[in-house]
Amino acid sequence: MPSIKEKVHRLIENLPNEADYDDIMEAVFVQQKIEHGLKQLDNGMHISNEEMKARMSKWLK
Repeated sequence: MPSIKEKVHRLIENLPNEADYDDIMEAVFVQQKIEHGLKQLDNGMHISNEEMKARMSKWLK
């Protein structure tokens, strides 16, 4: 399994040469959030579609 440093290095290599610091920070932030979400799913920390629909219906009133 690659280290975080290796993942970030690969992420930066895949950005266009015109990328600025904000682009790099955004890419790292998004990747961090994706990995966090995947870990939550692996740990059973999720809700069903039905539960989400019920929550959304309350918000959309």
